[in-house]
Amino acid sequence: MAVNANSNANAKTNAGAGTDAYAIFRLENLQLYFNTRIGPVQAVDGVSFSLASGRTLALVGESGCGKSSLGRAILRLLPRNVHTYKGSIFLNGTDVMTYSNERFRRQVRWVRMALVPQAAMNALNPVVKVEDQVAEPLLVHQRVKNKAEAYSRAYEIFKVLGLPQDFLNRYAFELSGGMRQRAAIAMALVMHPELIVLDEPTSALDLLTQSNIMNVLKKVKWEFKSTFILITHDIATASELADDVAVMYAGQLVEKADARLFYDDPLHPYSRKLMASVPTLRKDKKLEFIPGQPPSLINPPKGCRFADRCELRHERCAAEPPMVTLPDGRQAKCWLVEQKAREQHA
Repeated sequence: MAVNANSNANAKTNAGAGTDAYAIFRLENLQLYFNTRIGPVQAVDGVSFSLASGRTLALVGESGCGKSSLGRAILRLLPRNVHTYKGSIFLNGTDVMTYSNERFRRQVRWVRMALVPQAAMNALNPVVKVEDQVAEPLLVHQRVKNKAEAYSRAYEIFKVLGLPQDFLNRYAFELSGGMRQRAAIAMALVMHPELIVLDEPTSALDLLTQSNIMNVLKKVKWEFKSTFILITHDIATASELADDVAVMYAGQLVEKADARLFYDDPLHPYSRKLMASVPTLRKDKKLEFIPGQPPSLINPPKGCRFADRCELRHERCAAEPPMVTLPDGRQAKCWLVEQKAREQHA
């Protein structure tokens, strides 16, 4: 798939992943560690970013970097072995991390924020009809008077997603992979939440179905003015929907930028390597790979976590780099970018 950054970005929020002035969603120093027998795994370690209304932030990185853990931390969908879960999650200016679990379940999850889970094709209940699963959030949160109204709302969502009405009366096993993916998206959309987290929405789908799902998401974004966090390891596919891009590595955010700036000129050495690994139609471009392995998240290095795999590493990389902001709004966690910023201000 060709890399093609979304060109419909709002001019107000063109510099980076949503400025605080227009942010509908903001993370501040979010941490999520898991207990294991050999020590806590730092799956999400001090992640901060903001996102403006109506925009899509693509969260990219290698498998195991913490992307899906971050998505579930946002929705507070946590396993039992949580060691540390702290930070701030602001939704329209309110820190929902201060809510009790019960209040979060009643007022936030599926109401104001929703998730399309990874492997969503297997997330549907095989013994419950699709219409009942899509209508359930409306009934649980008492947003409709009766089942008939809930089914009517579900059908309206299905029409937008390109699903025939008779599919509502089917079971998940009677639907194709693409149709089940649409049904999972419908479940997330039915409450019209302020933010939808899409966790690998095109994984395990063939290329044609992937393209169809991305077109559906574009339509949803346009018609519902939806705000998305798109979690994916497919940096090329992400370009079809992204207004902003954030790159995760070893549990940390290492770069965030406006999508057009990112795809034209990534800042962080890791981001450059990711872009160099994307196939293109250019015959003169040689695909590259990233040597080595990501560091252990149980005992990560004290300095730059990418240093051992970086061809540009130097002495300062032994210390942890700051997240540096350039005048154009791009940010990167790298000493080379810090030096570039100092030179620009000199």
